[in-house]
Amino acid sequence: MKSIARWSRTPMSLLVSALPLAAFAQDATQLDAIIVTAPKLESQLSTATSVEAAELASQRPATSDAASLLRDIPGVSLYSAGGVSSLPAIHGLADDRVNVQVDGMDLMPACPNHMNSPLSYIDPSNVASAKVYAGLAPVSSGGDSLGGSIQVKSQAPAFAAPGQTLLQGQAGAFYRSNGDARGANLSATIASDSASLTYNGSTAQAGDYKAGGDFKAATASLPSNLVGSTAYKSENQDLGVAWRHDNQLLELKAGFQHIPYEDFPNQRMDMTRNDSTQVNLHYNGRYGWGTLDARVYDEDTKHEMNFGADKQFLYGNAPGMPMNTEGKTKGAKINADIVLSGRDTLRVGSEFQDYRLNDWWPPSGTGGMSPGTFSNINDGKRDRCAIFGEWEAHLNPQWTSLLGVRHETVDMDTGNVVGYAATNGMGMMVSNQLRDSTAFNTLSHGKTDQNWDFTALARYLPSETSNYEFGYSQKTRSPDIYERYTWSTWAMAAVMNNFVGDGNGYVGNVNLKPEVAHTLSATGDWHDAARERWDVKVTPYFTYVQDYIDAQCLPGTTCTVNKFNVLQYVNQSARIEGLDLSGRLLLGSSQGYGTFTATGLLNYVKGTNRSTGDNLYNMMPLNAKLALVQKMGSWTNTIEGQFVAAKDDVSQVRNEIKTSGYSLFNLRSSYEWQRYRVDLGIENLFDKSYALPLGGTYVGQGMTMSINGVTPGIAVPGMGRSIYAGLNVKF
Repeated sequence: MKSIARWSRTPMSLLVSALPLAAFAQDATQLDAIIVTAPKLESQLSTATSVEAAELASQRPATSDAASLLRDIPGVSLYSAGGVSSLPAIHGLADDRVNVQVDGMDLMPACPNHMNSPLSYIDPSNVASAKVYAGLAPVSSGGDSLGGSIQVKSQAPAFAAPGQTLLQGQAGAFYRSNGDARGANLSATIASDSASLTYNGSTAQAGDYKAGGDFKAATASLPSNLVGSTAYKSENQDLGVAWRHDNQLLELKAGFQHIPYEDFPNQRMDMTRNDSTQVNLHYNGRYGWGTLDARVYDEDTKHEMNFGADKQFLYGNAPGMPMNTEGKTKGAKINADIVLSGRDTLRVGSEFQDYRLNDWWPPSGTGGMSPGTFSNINDGKRDRCAIFGEWEAHLNPQWTSLLGVRHETVDMDTGNVVGYAATNGMGMMVSNQLRDSTAFNTLSHGKTDQNWDFTALARYLPSETSNYEFGYSQKTRSPDIYERYTWSTWAMAAVMNNFVGDGNGYVGNVNLKPEVAHTLSATGDWHDAARERWDVKVTPYFTYVQDYIDAQCLPGTTCTVNKFNVLQYVNQSARIEGLDLSGRLLLGSSQGYGTFTATGLLNYVKGTNRSTGDNLYNMMPLNAKLALVQKMGSWTNTIEGQFVAAKDDVSQVRNEIKTSGYSLFNLRSSYEWQRYRVDLGIENLFDKSYALPLGGTYVGQGMTMSINGVTPGIAVPGMGRSIYAGLNVKF
């Protein structure tokens, strides 16, 4: 495989091409799209990310988490969770506040801990490209979000030359020493010039990883340096059929995921099963007036949580707490790009999503968690209907503008609930389950939100060596089902409804309003005329969020400093400001040593709750990444340093844990020859001990079912030294 890294930026966009069917399935171009090419394909990676395609390719054997492929994008950070389930954050806004699409499907987490995040449904080996719209996202890129959009795609279908038959594929495998992680992937395609059939399969698994340095396990029963509840196993398969005729493409994909276990060090429970089936029908056609793109999809997730192996070991014969969830998503989209003139393009579209969620907890033992079944969410409904219009105008060679408006109707409802006992039993009296369920059931649950998004962007190109972008956007997100409809104030139940990993318990609020984010941003981009030797890009931004959904101490209770507490979601106001800086410099080249390139990346974000003066939760501290890349023939070698400042600005209401600053160093090397690619590397070269700034609270050992009187303790430790190797073969 030979990766290609070159500039391909038009006045309004970065294009994804170099795919076998780009002429028939190319995306509509937008402002500020950053393209990340996955490691297994011969695709392009915009140097605006300050990472070359070969370097990104070398990261694939080092991760089983598709979200990690975005970690070198300016403004992007990762909420650490399970081994395949990190949550990307854009400019301090994460999880449901970021619109994430996988092959055009808006997938929803079906879990009170958001363990099955959207990007967990695709293996890194099957990712072909990902567009990241940071901050000022066009309305056509998605809605019901605040922080931007991420559009991840698998490989486009391949077709043979006229009159011929195509048979191709590739296989890969990797091993990582820390956690004894290993995996393999296989893909194969058989195609004529008009029909294509493709299979993709992958598997990955690992045991608990070890932290670096002198970290000691919190429980003497566990080996030294072991970070409990970090093991996982994941299996993904999909089958795709595609047909093309002239400028028309029709493709049907069916995917299946099976995760038999994935442990979470920052959650009270672990994932003990996650099965998902996906059916995705997509049409794309090019006409004289423009392009038409339509999609219909269906996804069904069955999810289970309980004690994983580590927690069961620590608690011995404890009965555990089985928790079951089923989510069903149906969606449809239709978009058209209409060429009005050589100057103007109009984009119009409509989307619909039907989402159903049931979350129930079977009885366990003979105490307060029995008899009967605890209904956490009963027939939850969240339907979205959207329509948008967007006008892009190339006013003259120097100026380009983009204006867009989007309206969404979000309709939500849920049924009545019950606690573990169907009658007024002792368990319900002690834990207030009867009181809380009765109070919830008397409320009107139906809510309908009318949400508006606006985006206004402009780009100015004064010369061949500089360009500037600036604009304003309003983005709106309605609360999710768990934020609105979780009802129990019982600490045991509340701590199970937590998708931020801070160890606290959370109670929903039926009367939550949608969040509305107003963002101002500007970008300066300077480079040499050929975009080959150097470039520098800087993006300052400011966001004000009206009705930001934060947390407050549960009304009628007293929260304790440095203890886990029960909190309730509440609308407040927030302010986020930050700066992204990235750059690249060709240091030199010689016939004997190849080329040497330095790359750099710096991110800063600060979030404040304007209603209380508190800091927003899980803001990534000031961080930078520097790398030296050498390329010589088939070899690519990289020395990389990551530098993270101490996290001192923490959320007081959540008793967020401060973390110390640290620096990590990584080595990567890759060699490509004909159909073969070999990757070798060392992560955390000096086995540094550090805490993950966005990893949450470590509850993986000894604190699973406790809340009252328990000190939050420590942040989740980062992974120690890990040596990895990967092999990929095309055939």
